[in-house]
Amino acid sequence: MNEFQEKILKICNETTKNTLMETLGITYVDVGADYLTATMPVTPAVHQPDGVLHGGATAALAESVGSVAAHIFLNAKDIMIRGTEITANHVGGIREGLVYATATAIHKGRTTQLWDIKVTNGDGKLISSCRLSTIALPKK
Repeated sequence: MNEFQEKILKICNETTKNTLMETLGITYVDVGADYLTATMPVTPAVHQPDGVLHGGATAALAESVGSVAAHIFLNAKDIMIRGTEITANHVGGIREGLVYATATAIHKGRTTQLWDIKVTNGDGKLISSCRLSTIALPKK
């Protein structure tokens, strides 16, 4: 990882203080020319009652990584990114360990963006396939 990538990840991780991302333990771990990856620990804190990862926690992870990716890759200083729609197809379960969410752009418009987010376990097995629509709004 180069110095620029490390700087981007440091900035991303600093923005999680006192947010849902911090509560869920989300950490941004990798960034490339067209993707951003975050991790989230799977512990009882993010389980549903039967002891597997809760779909809502998965959706929160996906929206977090997709929204931050939109902000990074639009490279605009005076905008806010807001999620407008998220879908999540949960295809696998996980009880413990880390999940990895990687966001890649399907469409990067100036106003609206569409992100594909794959959530996998440590072995690369697909847990959830998500789509996130975002909108870029001017800061007030």
